[in-house]
Amino acid sequence: MAQMEDFAAARGGTLVDRSGDKIGKIDDIYEDTSTGRPEWALVNTGLFGSKSTFVPLQGADRDGDDVRVQYEKAQVKDAPSIDADGALSAEEEQGLYRHYGLDYDSGDTGSGHGDGVGTTGGVDSDRDRTDRDHDGDRDTVGHDTSGPTTDDAMTRSEEELRVGTASRETGRARLRKYVVTENVTQTVPVQREEVRVEREPITDANRGDAGSGPDISEEEHEVTLHAEEPVVDKRTVAKERVRMDKDTVTDEQTVSEDVRKEQIDTDDADEARR
Repeated sequence: MAQMEDFAAARGGTLVDRSGDKIGKIDDIYEDTSTGRPEWALVNTGLFGSKSTFVPLQGADRDGDDVRVQYEKAQVKDAPSIDADGALSAEEEQGLYRHYGLDYDSGDTGSGHGDGVGTTGGVDSDRDRTDRDHDGDRDTVGHDTSGPTTDDAMTRSEEELRVGTASRETGRARLRKYVVTENVTQTVPVQREEVRVEREPITDANRGDAGSGPDISEEEHEVTLHAEEPVVDKRTVAKERVRMDKDTVTDEQTVSEDVRKEQIDTDDADEARR
């Protein structure tokens, strides 16, 4: 049977399931206050370790620096959410036993914090024992309908609603770059040459050039014409940098849950007889 010292050094280590898959970081070890045996490992699971989950150490063993338990990772992730306040109540422990398919012995299931803080489990609670020790000299006794004899007072309890938050993944966003084709139209000025015929009269200045050829002949003159055409070229230009960032937005949600509380009424025996 594994003893407390076998798992004491496991705090801060890694808890793995029976297949070797990582479950989370071990935050603490809870022991049975009556036997001193390790009962539960408190492990941080969820996104960024946002959830604390209790895992039975029954059948667990050390695997190097890790602790291997006999349960699947998915079963641990679905375990009931319980506040790690240093001790497990009998009701909380019963819920854990049911979840992991273990038998719950109400007479010997007390579990407390690894350093011995607190004790739970069993019908005879510390609170009831304290009441009896303090009032043991009184003659009045009561009888619990579940069986045990009590003192001259009964304790009224009620459930309190504790509301917290847990982070969960709601979706993913990604940047994706793709190519589209669009038509771009631009107007470009172009130039072209056209023929213009100029006529000038014969003057003393050009009379020599005009009479340099034969009197009557056939002749051709040729002029080369030019015109501009649009020339298209493309180049890649970086325009901007795009990245994703996250903003935290705070909303308010209303939660509603039924809580139970005990009420105490007096039952007058004389009036009952009447």
